[in-house]
This record gives sequence, structure tokens and C-alpha cells, in this order.
Amino acid sequence: MAAVILLVNKREHRLDLPPDLPLLYALREHLHMTGTKYGCGEGQCGACTVLLDGKAVRSCRTPVSQAQGKKITTVEGLAQNGKLNPVQQAFLEQEAFQCGYCTSGMIMSTVGLLNSNPKPSDGDIVRFMNGNMCRCGTYGRALAAIRQAAREWKAERS
Repeated sequence: MAAVILLVNKREHRLDLPPDLPLLYALREHLHMTGTKYGCGEGQCGACTVLLDGKAVRSCRTPVSQAQGKKITTVEGLAQNGKLNPVQQAFLEQEAFQCGYCTSGMIMSTVGLLNSNPKPSDGDIVRFMNGNMCRCGTYGRALAAIRQAAREWKAERS
């Protein structure tokens, strides 16, 4: 066990954790942020995606020691002042979820994509989506949501 300081959704948290503990467990079990989901535990499905300094990472494969000193954003931290992030809003409007299990990971991955590429082509989006699995197969709606979010992302930052 070691003292770990995590900056999650703009709030600092001091925890005693093993440095190799996956960030996913620190978020879910110690900070009770359950929007980040356990999927495969191997970094393949995307359900556990969070942002580290704006970049999408798989929290099931990221030890807390690598997250120290970085800004961690979970799906709970996207909405500001009661207003959904454009990606969250697009997923809602496009009904880009069914059971919802993959949704937070897809949303966080989309934010990471738009942070690095605010004008993704359909090819960019499809390549991105290959890293996020949906049990229900709502990929068509997710694609529409990501397209919408990209348009709004670009407009919001212009």
C-alpha cells in the first residue's frame, strides 16, 4: 500500500492503494464512480475507458501509479453546470445505446477521439469504433452520434 493522489473530475483524492491496482478499481470501489464499467479486464472492449490528460485509456489496464499527476476524467465529470457534454447529448439524441453497458466507454472514447481529431472522417470514426464493443450492436446509432458530436464539437470550439 502507498499513498496515491488522484485528480478525478477536478477533485483531488488521497487514497492508500497498491501502486499496481488498476485505475478501474480505484474509481469504482474506492471512489464509488460506477459509470466506468468492467468489461473484459483485458483492455479490449472499451467499457472501462476514461481520459488521462484528455487522452482515452483503458482503466482496467492502467495502474494507479501511472495516473498520478494526471487529470482523470470519468463519464461523471463530463457534464458541466447541469449541461451534458456535446458527446453525451449526441448519444442521447441519437439513442445510441440499448442496454447501456458500453455507453460510458464509447462516450469517453469519443471525447478522446475528438480531443485529438476534432474533424474525424467516417473512416476515422469506424477505426475508432473497432476499439469499443457493444453487445447490442448499436454501432449505426453510435456512428450517427459521433458524427453529430463532431459537428457540435467543432462549432463549440470555433
